[in-house]
Amino acid sequence: MKIQWKQLIIAVLIPLAVGLLSGFISSGQMEAFEALKKPFLSPPGWLFPVVWTILYILMGIASYRIWIASATDDKKKSALFVYGLQLVFNFFWSIIFFNLEMYLFAFIWLVALWILIYITYKRFGKIDTVAEYLLIPYLVWVAFAGYLNLSIWLLN
Repeated sequence: MKIQWKQLIIAVLIPLAVGLLSGFISSGQMEAFEALKKPFLSPPGWLFPVVWTILYILMGIASYRIWIASATDDKKKSALFVYGLQLVFNFFWSIIFFNLEMYLFAFIWLVALWILIYITYKRFGKIDTVAEYLLIPYLVWVAFAGYLNLSIWLLN
């Protein structure tokens, strides 16, 4: 299969733009975050943008594979709709957590996000196994983020 570079670049830029914009909106709140009590296994702050950049790239590649797959348009639209919806939830989580400091609500939002990611994972898997596998690190990281989020709410 020949790579369709324009579609691949667009597919990767979409989640990167979501993450960049969300991070930009929340960037002024990092001092407050640093002051919070954090749980055991809390990674250093510099690691978050590195991990999220990798995850956004993997998401973009996965969505590209769905976009160009030979599945029916209905299957692809359904999978990409849930993918888009989880990106919306992803975008707003950091605003809820960092800007609004609504830690319990952010955790509930994160659980909804994880469910949407899982649905995306399953729908992608019915179309393209590689796209499905590319979402596994995202599922794991958001589960870990759930641990961090809930722990921060309980500790603070």
